[in-house]
Amino acid sequence: MEQIHHYTELTERMAGEKFVLYVMSEGCSVCHADLPKVEEQLVRYDIPHAKILVNDMPEAAGQLSLFTAPFVILFADGREFHRQARIIDFKTLDYRLSQLAAL
Repeated sequence: MEQIHHYTELTERMAGEKFVLYVMSEGCSVCHADLPKVEEQLVRYDIPHAKILVNDMPEAAGQLSLFTAPFVILFADGREFHRQARIIDFKTLDYRLSQLAAL
């Protein structure tokens, strides 16, 4: 999964038609364990996606209200469509990804 390093690039990607953002934190074992599972689900859908390391982009934490990690946020037409934090329900995530792909 591509990693975004600059907040301006992140805002440009979020403003697109569809986008999935995975947020992880440095030293977070759950973040690293969930990343392959999220990537596995994204393979089935043709939706642009990327990840950020919240420690390197504190402005994203403030602007997106990211108070914990891991975090998955789905965007549709520049607006937040769905979000999950800390304990990711992969069945619900798959359902929401299918909805986003159908838009």
